[in-house]
Amino acid sequence: MNTRMRRAAVAVAAGAMAVSLAACGSAKEAGDTTKASSGAAKGDEIKVGLLLPENQTARYEKFDKPLIEKKVAELTGGKGKVVYANAKQDATTQNSQVDTMITNKVDVLIIDAVDSKAIAGSVKKAKDAGIPVVAYDRLAEGPIDAYTSFDNEEVGKVQGKALLEALGDKAKDGQVVMMNGSVTDPNAKLFKSGAHSELDGKVNVGKEYDTVEWKPENANTNMAAALSALGKDKVIGVYSANDGMAGGIITALKAAGVSPLPPVTGQDAELAGVQRIVAGEQFMSVYKPYAPEAEAAAKMAVALAKGGKAEGSTSTVDSPTTKGVAAVLIPVVSLTKANIKDTVVKDGVYSLDEICTDKYAAACAAAGLK
Repeated sequence: MNTRMRRAAVAVAAGAMAVSLAACGSAKEAGDTTKASSGAAKGDEIKVGLLLPENQTARYEKFDKPLIEKKVAELTGGKGKVVYANAKQDATTQNSQVDTMITNKVDVLIIDAVDSKAIAGSVKKAKDAGIPVVAYDRLAEGPIDAYTSFDNEEVGKVQGKALLEALGDKAKDGQVVMMNGSVTDPNAKLFKSGAHSELDGKVNVGKEYDTVEWKPENANTNMAAALSALGKDKVIGVYSANDGMAGGIITALKAAGVSPLPPVTGQDAELAGVQRIVAGEQFMSVYKPYAPEAEAAAKMAVALAKGGKAEGSTSTVDSPTTKGVAAVLIPVVSLTKANIKDTVVKDGVYSLDEICTDKYAAACAAAGLK
């Protein structure tokens, strides 16, 4: 279907708005907020439904939610309202939350899917009700209108490169364990692909796991099993897809008496992860600046709610069910002990006081974090 036909189809489905599913590339084009001709444009008094997937990872409640709320308020002169729900890692719950949002007649949905496939039917329900959908952080299936996330394959590449850097010329002297994320998360597949593109042929992968629900306790169990199977003295490095799992992995390594700890990767720059990096227990994390991602989602959602196009998109992506989705992809940064001050501290994510508690005061001083 060409772009014009797709726009026509969406206008019929949405009734009151013409949303481009294939905003092609340029920021100027994506910023076109021409209102739909089939109905009156909405003002600032809009309702934005925000559905986040879980509360195991600190970022969602600490960063994403308040950042999106702040940007929606800014874009609507304080008149826009964010209606929030967290699925707590339950796809069925999230589908029910979409139904509730439809009943409450929100004007747009921002959905970070628990399960990208399981949410597809609910996305269609929303679209059938005239509610455009912005897929947030994870590329949900179904007729989404816009998407914002990070370059997720690049995340895996950054992690893989960092692990190779930490291993140096000893990269093939033992076994590497790979702790990937949940198979229900499409991002996990991209992290895994990116990491493999860097690590394959350069390290020996002794054990590899897809970690159910991203839970640290499941990563802990998997790591204990890997150490038992491979031998604790044979594991020279661990690819961990995020910081929460890295915490579970490091706990398992310590419990098994592994010393010194092998380099362990991570992602999300969680406070506990940053502190482990300072202490030398975790080698790195991937810092993903949440503010530009949240602001991009809010900007697109507000424009769509008002009957315009996904504002600010700079590229397009294809999901398994929808082609040419207007997208904003945010670059990522490899976070190590050397650049904590220039990243998470400089950006105001954490203060030095938050990072350098009494437990980490000596390590912070040694790292020049004062």
